[in-house]
Amino acid sequence: MGFKGDMYIWKDRKRFMGMPLSFTRYALSDDRLFLSVGFFSVNDEEILLYRVRDISTKRTLWQRLFGVGTVTVASSDKSTPQVILKNIKYPQDFKELLHKHVEDCKMKRRLRYGELIGGMTNSLDDSDADLDDLDDLLNE
Repeated sequence: MGFKGDMYIWKDRKRFMGMPLSFTRYALSDDRLFLSVGFFSVNDEEILLYRVRDISTKRTLWQRLFGVGTVTVASSDKSTPQVILKNIKYPQDFKELLHKHVEDCKMKRRLRYGELIGGMTNSLDDSDADLDDLDDLLNE
């Protein structure tokens, strides 16, 4: 995954002292969040945005001094339940951008579960609350 081209809405790298001196790259497209780590051996992960459950930011004193922060993304993805985007520029702006695209993806897939199934959300296992597998619902 080269992170080249116009298919990405946002791209950044993990930074050291505010400078992108890392082999950890992040990117956001209309429907996915990408993480690529490594130089010789590269590990690529992606999360479908409709699976994102929570987004949080954290900025330590050192991160604030260098103008960076950490964004943590919790998802219902079984292989990647959490992605931590460390030391990115403008973490709060990115969090808002990601939130907007997550909500857009959920609306496109009609996954607003509170509106979709009403009071049945309590009977769902929270780890699979994106309703991509209705067999779980039928077997309860």
